[in-house]
Amino acid sequence: MSSTKRVVIKIGSSSLTSQSGDISRRKLEKLTDQVAELKDQGHEVLLVSSGAVAAGYRTLGFVNRPDTLPEKQAAASVGQGRLIETYSELFSSHGYAASQILITRGDFSDEKRYNNVRNTINVVLERGIVPIVNENDTITTDRLRFGDNDTLSAKVAGLVDADQLIILSDIDGLYDADPRKDENAELLPKVTEITDEIEDMAGEPGSSVGTGGMRSKIDAFKIAMASGIPSFLGRSNMKWIIVDAVAETARGTYFTCEGTECNLDHKRQWIAFNSGPEAEITIVDEARSAIVEEKNHLLPSQVYQINGHFKKGSVVRIRDVKGMPLGLGMMNYSSEDLTRFQLEKSQDPMMDAAVMNNEAFVCELEVAIPVGV
Repeated sequence: MSSTKRVVIKIGSSSLTSQSGDISRRKLEKLTDQVAELKDQGHEVLLVSSGAVAAGYRTLGFVNRPDTLPEKQAAASVGQGRLIETYSELFSSHGYAASQILITRGDFSDEKRYNNVRNTINVVLERGIVPIVNENDTITTDRLRFGDNDTLSAKVAGLVDADQLIILSDIDGLYDADPRKDENAELLPKVTEITDEIEDMAGEPGSSVGTGGMRSKIDAFKIAMASGIPSFLGRSNMKWIIVDAVAETARGTYFTCEGTECNLDHKRQWIAFNSGPEAEITIVDEARSAIVEEKNHLLPSQVYQINGHFKKGSVVRIRDVKGMPLGLGMMNYSSEDLTRFQLEKSQDPMMDAAVMNNEAFVCELEVAIPVGV
């Protein structure tokens, strides 16, 4: 290899478990063999691993994967231990240690906790250990979930400044049609932009043991591409798929963003994908191009309407007067201060100039992104 990489690999439940729902040691051995090969080459590797519920529900006496939240959480409490124990044993046979990192969406939505998670993972990676990340399914409710591990893996990749995101699935890439229904469907080897047409190609989940389908993977790649992280989608059971994906010789789809908008730093990544906007503001038409195209800051006089209450430093959703979402911004004013400023501005037309001189803009950072991600 000409250079080493920091690689995030997402492994789905169907790639880890047998048809009976138990952990497939054979599948895990093939996976850890490949990760160990990457480690031997000098790469840093982080796994985002599903499989806790699938690995634990039969131990609780369920014949099929449970449907209710308490049953899933109970299954995860059993399965997570089995999963990390097997990972640790297999990595140890290669001379490497594994660590377990269980997180919730709250760890990402709070900026201090977000930075703490990054610092912890960086230490683990720098010490040569393989972090195995999963959502803490035992305590996480549906309302507070990331949604699926496809999304989680993309956010983790941005968190740790990954050089590559690899998502393994039961399909060997993105096709221009559903290959299970259309024998003429063609694999797309490279994608540089997630267009409406590509989003329309996304189908329903293809596995009974996973939670994410092609739609969730496309959303994950949108996050990774906006963060400037090249990504890959391929079939998990192809021989040496992970090693070949890092070498960029594997069969599958490679996602790369080639525009200037593909360089969100950590601050903007947090605002865009993790903050959870607390309120909304509507801006005047004249400010739309400044926010979306020029990425300029927003002045108090450009705020048309305030919807909700927020503190200084909160993140809000920004809309135009037609209700179209434009992005997210971190506020330099509370809603009360901004409202008071607007009242004072009506009496003093020069107040905006004073604000500009003091650099006390309404929005410190603007993120013009697809808000639906």
